[in-house]
Amino acid sequence: MFFVDVQGTLIEDNTKLPVRGAVSFIDHLNQAKIPYMVITNSTKYPSAEFLGYLNSIGLAIPKERYLDPLMVLERYIGEGEKIAAYGSEPFLNVLRTMGYTLDYNTPSIVLIAIKEDFKADEYAQMIEFLLSGARLIGMHETTLYVKNHKRYPGVGAILKMLECATSCRYDVVGKPSPAFFQEALARLNLQGGERTFDEVTIISDDLKGDIVGAQELGMKGIFVLSGKYKSADEILPLIPKEQHPNAVYQDMQEILENL
Repeated sequence: MFFVDVQGTLIEDNTKLPVRGAVSFIDHLNQAKIPYMVITNSTKYPSAEFLGYLNSIGLAIPKERYLDPLMVLERYIGEGEKIAAYGSEPFLNVLRTMGYTLDYNTPSIVLIAIKEDFKADEYAQMIEFLLSGARLIGMHETTLYVKNHKRYPGVGAILKMLECATSCRYDVVGKPSPAFFQEALARLNLQGGERTFDEVTIISDDLKGDIVGAQELGMKGIFVLSGKYKSADEILPLIPKEQHPNAVYQDMQEILENL
């Protein structure tokens, strides 16, 4: 059974179209009745809208097999709390639509998502809020953000920078937080049976931001090279052997051929 990432794994980072073998892989899981969850860190669009897009490009993912950070965000934000949110404009609009209060004067939470053009003044504002007592929360902890064939620091890198600058601890809503993986496992178990993490294989293009955390919980890891990294040599020599994935494949088609 599987946890399957989306960006760079099922869909290409630039075209947003299915990676080679992605449609066939999901079809195979559905037809073979293999339990799985598609777990994405997408926060740019409402959950139902993004899942609808994935369905529209041929990925037949049922709603009960889909999970993103927006679906569990309320666990981290108390009623009436004011949020200084940073990310793309579509992300900020999603938060407003969900009923959250954005405040850049006296927030109790600094909430970080991703965008390609963070400004130095935004970082300065985040630091002031954090040093004034605001909590730091990341929508996820991805290592790299890829857009227009360029690689930018991901939310995880920004969180680490702010932690270093302020000594503030932070919470993570999406991957690779144990709470998010636990929610995915609970939903997986609704498909029948009581499974544990050691029965799950995660497939992702983000080794440090997804797979390492999953493996620490007991999952097996499959690293694909269809997204953030052009080759395994860009990342594997830089991390400890015990954090290496169980397997490395070019894309979903190669995984499908080796099932």
